[in-house]
Amino acid sequence: MQTIVKVALIILFVSGISLSQVDSRRYNAFSNTLVFTVDGGATIGRTDYSKIKPDYLGKVSLDYFLPAYSISNFGVRAFGGGGYISGKDATLVPTEFRTRLSFIGGGVIYSLQLGERSFPYFFAGASYLWFDPLGPGGVKLPNNLKNAYKKHEIDYNGELGYRYLVTDNFSVNASAGVQLSPNDYLDDKAIGTSNDMFFYASVGFSFSFFADYDSDKDGVPDSRDICPNTPKGVAVDEYGCPIDSDHDGVPDYKDKCPNTPKGVPVDKEGCPLDSDGDGVPDYRDVCPNTPKGVKVDDLGCPLDSDGDGVPDYKDKCPGTPAGVQVDSNGCPVDSDHDGVPDYKDKCPDTPAGVRVDSTGCPVVREIKEKPKIEVPKESAKVILGAGATFAFGKSNLLPSSFAELNNLVKVMKENPNSRWQISGYTDNIGSDKMNKKVSVERARAVMEYLVSKGINIRRLKVEGYGKANPVASNATEEGRAKNRRVEITRIN
Repeated sequence: MQTIVKVALIILFVSGISLSQVDSRRYNAFSNTLVFTVDGGATIGRTDYSKIKPDYLGKVSLDYFLPAYSISNFGVRAFGGGGYISGKDATLVPTEFRTRLSFIGGGVIYSLQLGERSFPYFFAGASYLWFDPLGPGGVKLPNNLKNAYKKHEIDYNGELGYRYLVTDNFSVNASAGVQLSPNDYLDDKAIGTSNDMFFYASVGFSFSFFADYDSDKDGVPDSRDICPNTPKGVAVDEYGCPIDSDHDGVPDYKDKCPNTPKGVPVDKEGCPLDSDGDGVPDYRDVCPNTPKGVKVDDLGCPLDSDGDGVPDYKDKCPGTPAGVQVDSNGCPVDSDHDGVPDYKDKCPDTPAGVRVDSTGCPVVREIKEKPKIEVPKESAKVILGAGATFAFGKSNLLPSSFAELNNLVKVMKENPNSRWQISGYTDNIGSDKMNKKVSVERARAVMEYLVSKGINIRRLKVEGYGKANPVASNATEEGRAKNRRVEITRIN
């Protein structure tokens, strides 16, 4: 009995170590199953006969294992069988014996799962034994014949075994055990102080009923597996679904970007979406829709190396000093258009066309030039009547106006530094808004003609005054005709 207790303690110790290293939710193949076993093998008696003489026995058993989702499992066993034990000793009479055995019993079984198919186990229990000691030729031995003892008793059983799972419900087994007698009459003799016992070793097979299969071998039985056909080796949750640690909808074994923040949209590989492909995911991208190929900073915004507010890929003037005001192209503002940016211009508001030095100031030098042609007083202002200059209600110039405008172009070219204002007027017929629009369009048509003849547009200023500043009464057709006009006036 002490031997059985020691073996049981060793198995419990080993299983405790194993359990500490294995997921407690692991599915046990024998969970909640009924297992029928048939086995047979050899017996060796330990009796008052000193010489070993092997014999045989066979038995059947029925095990029920409790529901379990761990590598260990407990169950109960009922069993029965029969066989023989034998012995010989030249110093005893008779020199040989052979005892016929029959037994039934029960007990508890502890099974340990060491892999997908390996199941060592330990059994401890008790049995009711009938025995019949016989001598050579099957003759009852003397004490047996005299009924000197009861030929039935309660024995103690211990067994170590190993099951190898061939299929989900069929296994092959090997076991070794001991059956301890409380008496000393299994060999018909009571010599000494120790009781009789016998050992056995057997092999057999088992068939499991009501097994809950685990088709994809993920540790979760099919009856509870919400995600069947999980690839082998993939870690799953209690429902048999691949674990998704960051809850982004992509299981860990497919997730190339683990630990994605909660709620962030991801692609099929589990990586945060990057719609503009700039390398900064959308959830961190302050500047979405960046053009393809543009370099960006950590926030997904195009680089602006000189910090002027215009990103490098649009900046036509990189390297602008800090704090300098720039235009939409990233170039320093040049208000007077003299070619020197404002931050360097010591002479702002230089007139258009004036040659300047590197500081933006006019160049002073003595140059012999032809005397300027003074504009005749009568040419300081030109008035174009609308009737001869434009078609009725239109802003297109009529050819009849070209001669007078060509004379004006000649004067403007002879006076290259002169500037002119082109003012459009209408009569009071129609709405203010329409009159304003027509006056502007007619003044602009005159400007475009002068520019087409080589006059710099910077020398021309266009205004539309509508019905303002009449030069005659709008009460008569003649007065209204005079009011419909374009005036070209020299302003410097």
